[in-house]
Amino acid sequence: MPTQPIDPTTTSAWQALQEHHAALTPDLRGWFAADAERAQRLSLPLADLHVDLSKNLVTDETLALLVQLGEQVGLTDRLQAMLRGEHINVTEDRAVLHTALRRPAGATPALVVDGQDVDGDVQAELAKVAAFADKVRSGEWTGVTGQRVKTVVNIGIGGSDLGPVMAYEALKPYVLEGLEVRFVSNIDPTDLAQKVEGLDPTTTLFIVASKTFGTLETLTNARLARTWLWEQLAAAGAIEDTDEARTAAVAQHFVAVSTALDKVAAFGIDPANAFGFWDWVGGRYSVDSAIGTSLAIAIGPDGFRDFLAGFHAVDEHVATTPFAQNVPVLMGLLNIWYVNFLGAHTHAVLPYAQSLHRFAAYLQQLTMESNGKSVRWDGTPVTTDTGEVFWGEPGTNGQHAFYQLIHQGTRLIPADFIAVATPAHPLKDGETDVHALFLANFFAQTKALAFGKTADEVRAEGTAEEIVPARVFSGNRPTTSILAPSLTPSVLGQLIALYEHITFVQGVVWGIDSFDQWGVELGKKLAMEIAPAVEGDAAALDAQDPSTRALIAKYLELRG
Repeated sequence: MPTQPIDPTTTSAWQALQEHHAALTPDLRGWFAADAERAQRLSLPLADLHVDLSKNLVTDETLALLVQLGEQVGLTDRLQAMLRGEHINVTEDRAVLHTALRRPAGATPALVVDGQDVDGDVQAELAKVAAFADKVRSGEWTGVTGQRVKTVVNIGIGGSDLGPVMAYEALKPYVLEGLEVRFVSNIDPTDLAQKVEGLDPTTTLFIVASKTFGTLETLTNARLARTWLWEQLAAAGAIEDTDEARTAAVAQHFVAVSTALDKVAAFGIDPANAFGFWDWVGGRYSVDSAIGTSLAIAIGPDGFRDFLAGFHAVDEHVATTPFAQNVPVLMGLLNIWYVNFLGAHTHAVLPYAQSLHRFAAYLQQLTMESNGKSVRWDGTPVTTDTGEVFWGEPGTNGQHAFYQLIHQGTRLIPADFIAVATPAHPLKDGETDVHALFLANFFAQTKALAFGKTADEVRAEGTAEEIVPARVFSGNRPTTSILAPSLTPSVLGQLIALYEHITFVQGVVWGIDSFDQWGVELGKKLAMEIAPAVEGDAAALDAQDPSTRALIAKYLELRG
């Protein structure tokens, strides 16, 4: 592996793209009119997904130059280095092997990294999670009163929350009847209070998800949940108010996803009920590890394996498909085109599937924590803009909120539209298929964004001349359409893996380490230093800067 990244701006492909951009006038109407095969040629399969790139602001020449850029920055070598387990996370000196989490049992050649049998370890932990999930689902695992679990509460934050909650919401039609999963992440005490409200402590299981078992928010919420459990069980007469009874209650009502077994045991959780993962799994890439235990319980081990198979199908596509037909590679390179050549600052992800209502939030951590960097992986400054703000809401909600800006604003906002052909809940309004009506909006929005409406077309509708400018749509607003048969566990895995690899591709081009996250550390460290001041420590308060000191003083005044 090279000791320093290739500066993309020094490549011939970058220079050619600059010249190409300067000469290019986007004209989706004209391009489609002149090329009857454009839609077919620029629509590609990715496992179960149909991906239409034809409404992007590119020509065949643009795509060819972007592919050349990927080749010239060493994308193939970097991808293979990741898959082999080389330490491409250089600031933490770690391998990056989230793709190993979804390799099927018996995959060849075997993956051995740093002397570790990665395949064997992954399959062993997956089997352990599956066995536990079966116990909970069957009722074999019970609380202290012998009753089966009806509610699982996952306590985590960041990747230990965003992935599981997004996937659980997306796959609710697959959840075992009579079982509910709730998620606690925010250290705001309101979050825990609301999530445990109305729960029966005798049928509640808590999963504490923290690799180090030291995350401030997670451990604070875990302790609060433990206190709630003790108090509620005692109030119900389910346990005596003794240390021995409390210890037994924690052992039956708490499990952990962590590798810090000593801390797990100190909390009161039996280390045998701790499920681990490895330092080569970043938090935002961990939903397919033991972090997904709550999901495995909810949809069952078979559903979870189907979920993993979806990831793996995309991994195989990325590793074996030429760049010109490689969907994640092309979508990553398109993002480079929009950020670095067309000046886009944000990227919208717009699922026309209510079940994916947490997908954009999940992608925010995946993309922005990965590529929100201003130095390259060798420590030198970046040579280009990096990262973009990912955001979005399900359609048609978004249509009645922010689509105005996408259609007629001055900002270029590339957008990915995601839909499924068969809904989880097919309903009719009289004779109208409501899902078909819903997807009519999906098709209409990308058409309107691409082709717009001219002044003459507005006038032809009889619009008064003074209102014509307000009703013109410029078009040439880029979109990618992703269509799946239905939202199965496999399809959800495919969607997640697609964006994982898009993120990777962009990071390679920019020469950054997409797998560390030092930017989240400073605020956390300062919070611990400031906490005494917030508690009323005068000396700690005096040590703060004038603005922070004044804010804390006002807080203390308001708190009384």
